[in-house]
Amino acid sequence: MTPLLCFQFVVVCVLIPLVVDFCFVACMMQMSVVTDSPVHSSNSDDFIAFLDAELGASSPESSPDKEAENEDELESVRIKRRKIESTEDMEGSTSEGIIKQNLETSIKVDVCTHPGSFGSMCIRCGQQLDGKSGVTFGYIHKGLRLHDEEISRLRNTDMKSLLCRKKLYLVLDLDHTLLNSTLLAHLSSEESHLLNQTDSLRDVSKGSLFKLEHMHMMTKLRPFVRSFLKEATEMFEMYIYTMGDRPYALEMAKLLDPQGEYFNAKVISRDDGTQKHQKGLDVVLGQESAVLILDDTEHAWLKHKDNLILMERYHFFASSCRQFGFNCKSLAELRNDEDETDGALAKILKVLKQVHCTFFDKHEDDLVNRDVRQVLSSVRSEVLSGCVIVFSRIFHGVLPSLRKMAEQMGATCLAEVDPSVTHVVATDTGTEKSRWAVKENKFLVHPRWIEAANYFWEKQPEENFIIKKKQ
Repeated sequence: MTPLLCFQFVVVCVLIPLVVDFCFVACMMQMSVVTDSPVHSSNSDDFIAFLDAELGASSPESSPDKEAENEDELESVRIKRRKIESTEDMEGSTSEGIIKQNLETSIKVDVCTHPGSFGSMCIRCGQQLDGKSGVTFGYIHKGLRLHDEEISRLRNTDMKSLLCRKKLYLVLDLDHTLLNSTLLAHLSSEESHLLNQTDSLRDVSKGSLFKLEHMHMMTKLRPFVRSFLKEATEMFEMYIYTMGDRPYALEMAKLLDPQGEYFNAKVISRDDGTQKHQKGLDVVLGQESAVLILDDTEHAWLKHKDNLILMERYHFFASSCRQFGFNCKSLAELRNDEDETDGALAKILKVLKQVHCTFFDKHEDDLVNRDVRQVLSSVRSEVLSGCVIVFSRIFHGVLPSLRKMAEQMGATCLAEVDPSVTHVVATDTGTEKSRWAVKENKFLVHPRWIEAANYFWEKQPEENFIIKKKQ
């Protein structure tokens, strides 16, 4: 046998099995990561499951041996691919060209689009990637990054499944929304009685006040929060999104959801965001048109204000009051708390039910093209519908936001009084417009009347916001 024929025989015997082996591995990875990814899932939890099962990725819970095993597996695929691609450098006889062409055809049968990466390797084909494009979803799985096309595909698929089950997405803030936390060192002398009133951590589902010794802190769950979550999960796929760090976020999630019924791994912390001091829906695997946000801070969601339901802040501890500049006693110091059945969460649950009902009940034939932001705006515009408001001696820095707030709730705002005016909003009973309101038997209310309506999504009794005459 001539040297050339000998070389050709070796190439055919060695490289062809490598091609078959590589194609089989690539096919299996494609099936597990693309075909069996959440394209058929009911929600993004399945995405976590398939990643755990198929990639065995390095997460805080995975063992070092499993991590090494999976890294070796992916590295093996990458090495085989490199060996095959190296044959493209072969030059020589016609026989060598035929072999090269056959190899190229085998490799290009299914060109990988690199839907995402695990570490720096493609989750589908194992190729080394630059790791710069796409969005990191570290809260789902450590080192996971998905590219824009794959994110869009997952969102579209999950959206269809969710709509079939008559569900939307709900992103929930933690601090001052669902709970309030303080460092033990920051407890005031009037709050020291709480140290002897904490609930057991052995069964957190039965308690609401917890001392976390290992974190040197105390946390109080907001009244009605457990009933809120239980009812909300029937209507929404829920996420936690906090500006706290990841260890804190996970500890709070355990207190709120000890059985993993509501959030599972959908807990996003500041470590998972893509913008500093901002929260964004780019790390949420849900269509923006189907997402509602519940948060006490509007400035955290500058790009998603239309999705936001602003919550009245929960100040149980004195440190929370001081943080926001309130010179008053905390609920803990007063030995008081929000009302369980008529508090902030109970009020907002009614709003969520109304939005959910409006979204689904009357538009079942066109759900995919529905936008929950439009529904939210419509519900908000009914709160002060029919009210005609004139402002009197309101600080100029506050007036624009107060006027906008009133108009979003359906009120008409005028510059001067006329017979159509129903409310004069002021802080002083001595202004000309205030005296006109009294004379004409119109409502004269404090600006907090508008703010309360905005928080509770409900027109408030005017008699609770009467302006006191200055002495």
